[in-house]
Amino acid sequence: MADPLEAEIQQEIKKHKILIYGKGTKALPMCGFTRETMQFFDQYGYPYEVIDVLPNPAKREALTFYGDTDILEPMEKKGELEPLLKEVFKNG
Repeated sequence: MADPLEAEIQQEIKKHKILIYGKGTKALPMCGFTRETMQFFDQYGYPYEVIDVLPNPAKREALTFYGDTDILEPMEKKGELEPLLKEVFKNG
């Protein structure tokens, strides 16, 4: 039997073409990484959804297996996140 949290994450990923697991919401982003990522998608008109991980530490921990936030957050601080996102979307 699959882990319920893993199943929930997989369902969220399948439901949304572009999904940001971030700190805060669309209306109130709580960190620069979330805010900058939202601004990128807004700027180019990409529809996306934000799921706030702050109220769910177990989900936040589980998501570390999907990507390396230790790499992405410093990129945002150096202003390198937007060029990375542009490259990703340019190449499909």
